[in-house]
Amino acid sequence: MILSTYDVADLSDAFGIDMSSIDGLGVGAGWGRVRPGVSSDPHQHDETETFVIVAGTGDLIVDGRRHRVQPGSVAQFEPFETHVVANDGTTDLIFATLYWRDAERAGERAGTVERGRLRDRPVFVFSTPPTPNGDLHLGHLSGPYLGADVYVRFQRLIGNQAWHLTGSDDYQSYVVECARREGRTPAETAAHYSAEIARTLELLDVPLDQYTVTDADPTYRAQLQAFFSRLVASGGIAPGEAPALRDGETGRYLYEVDVSGGCPHCGSGAGGNICEECGEPNFCHDLVDPVARHSAVPPVAGTQSRYLLPLHEHADEVAEHHHLGRVPARLRELAERLFARGRVDVPVSHPSGWGVPPAETDLTDQVIWVWPEMSYGFLHGIAELGERLGTGWQAHEPRPDWKIVHFFGYDNSFYHAILYPALYKLAYPQWTPDIDYHVNEFLLLDGAKFSTSRRHAIWGKEILGPDTVDAVRYYLSRIRSEGRRTNFELAAYEAAVRDTLIGGWQQWLHDLGRRVTETYGATAPDAGNWTPEHTAFLARLSARLTAVTGALGPDGFSLNQASAELDGIVADVRRFVAQEARVAQSAGWRAEARTAVALELAAAKLLATCATPVMPRFAAKLAESLGGSPVTAWPATVTLVEPGSPISLADRVFFRAPGAAPAPAAGPAHLGWLSETVTALLEPGQEVAGHTLTELGATSLHAVTLQYQILEHCGVELSIDELLGAATVTDLAAAIARPPALAGAVPA
Repeated sequence: MILSTYDVADLSDAFGIDMSSIDGLGVGAGWGRVRPGVSSDPHQHDETETFVIVAGTGDLIVDGRRHRVQPGSVAQFEPFETHVVANDGTTDLIFATLYWRDAERAGERAGTVERGRLRDRPVFVFSTPPTPNGDLHLGHLSGPYLGADVYVRFQRLIGNQAWHLTGSDDYQSYVVECARREGRTPAETAAHYSAEIARTLELLDVPLDQYTVTDADPTYRAQLQAFFSRLVASGGIAPGEAPALRDGETGRYLYEVDVSGGCPHCGSGAGGNICEECGEPNFCHDLVDPVARHSAVPPVAGTQSRYLLPLHEHADEVAEHHHLGRVPARLRELAERLFARGRVDVPVSHPSGWGVPPAETDLTDQVIWVWPEMSYGFLHGIAELGERLGTGWQAHEPRPDWKIVHFFGYDNSFYHAILYPALYKLAYPQWTPDIDYHVNEFLLLDGAKFSTSRRHAIWGKEILGPDTVDAVRYYLSRIRSEGRRTNFELAAYEAAVRDTLIGGWQQWLHDLGRRVTETYGATAPDAGNWTPEHTAFLARLSARLTAVTGALGPDGFSLNQASAELDGIVADVRRFVAQEARVAQSAGWRAEARTAVALELAAAKLLATCATPVMPRFAAKLAESLGGSPVTAWPATVTLVEPGSPISLADRVFFRAPGAAPAPAAGPAHLGWLSETVTALLEPGQEVAGHTLTELGATSLHAVTLQYQILEHCGVELSIDELLGAATVTDLAAAIARPPALAGAVPA
């Protein structure tokens, strides 16, 4: 026999606790000790592992959920479950562990998209808040916003509770510069472009569950100051004198938009405070050959008192955080490179007249830097969403079961993945934020960066409409900058629409519809006799479903891969059709031909399913053309279209060639926008077009809000009496669309 007895003398440091090994059992084994007040490092692995608690009490934290344990508790961890053992008692927590590799079990777990990390917990998916100094162009849209939308749509299809949150980053210094250029106040500029941004996201079919407008939110300012006061009270940030850069002519303090120069770390051209190339921060005074935006005189170095964060002191905490969630190697490498510097003292306040000042009075004429501000803004968004949902979520009481998912461009990586975890640790030391990060690189336009100043951009509003939105979403998914910079060319986009979506997808669907109409009376046939080629094709479709599932899942999320698999479904079925065509009209093979058509329809149904998160309008239209309803749950297997279902594919227009006349509008021109706006405002739980606002529960306050939204979006002012009168939402949309002289003519 083999006998092992726990011995303190054998223990050594591992995973942040004390461990020893037990040899000779045929599986991995050991003893573990967690001292009072200590937690193990979060980790996951491919082995199956079993803990037996022999002394002490504490918690096992598995994929964000806590489980109480005591002597006699036995727990088994599946492969890849993130787990932590925490001792909140006064004596040592001692356990024995057994672990072993089971390749089949690990393979099954790796291929399961739910896997446990996101199941039965709220999932908050953030697309980085855009700066309201301009509208959104395709470079913006292709990255965080499309990515987060597809992610949330898929999570809901697999049964998880997921919400998409963002807002406008109103207090950016770039808003001040834009306001100066356009002759408006910063507040007016932020409000204008925030509304434009929200509208562009609507055009991309990106519905938002929370859109925080920071300068307009009545509670935001005070709550942000309370968050900053937590940081000050922790002792982690404090006022201090540090090097700074000043205008050589006026002596004005320079940061961010005010200055540019060479990155002190990689040598590339950089703006104040961040380098878009290497991702590392600068502190303006260290820029190589700096140039002030509004002065011909070179800037001069000086000093400035600001609140400072010694970020280097948090290197170990950031590394521990990076072991918990999905953190791409690109971000982990950035953290290692940054902390290799030694000291990294980050100013978290700046002299400025635009923003939210700290509640503390140690320093005057300063505002909380907008990037540390954003770390609070995410929690504020959760609290605002929770208030509407009645969940009790509070920004200053973050919960351990919260799963946060961030989508952002690489130039924001330092803030999201390095600065914010350190700030959260200072503000909420008992909270272990569980965050996944999804980062994209720059999308280029004709080989160069999108640039608003050089008018080198394609704006969302220029290309998005009801007839183009799914084609744009498809193409942006196909070329999304995942792991490398990619390039958008308008001619290439138009060619993809003509050759792939129309010449490939739509042509096949039309041909299928024609054959079903001619041979089976426009109804789906039941499968007949199956050949080996039929079963092989069904297996191929099943493989495509598995691949799309993995490409849209939380760990392997890739719109490049998902769109490639959509193309693959169509390529597979067109090859299959060409092979089966030789006997499609043969009297001796009618039963087999019926099976082939049933499998084609199954492929079309699979395409509608897999396209639902990426191309929701196309997917819903295709599902309807197959006699079904829009997809509301993700399937585990490929299934045939129900025999006898009406098939209306033959003449259905799914995509239009670039430059073709748009489809006739259904109802008044503004009905879609107005219906969406009313639904978001009132949350009536029903269709709104045929109802009055009063019937939908609108109050005078709702009417004032809607009045402003209509004026801002459509340039038409309707009175409160008109809004709360006998006019239905459809009537109101028609009134908005009338010439100005008639705009107020709504039913009394």
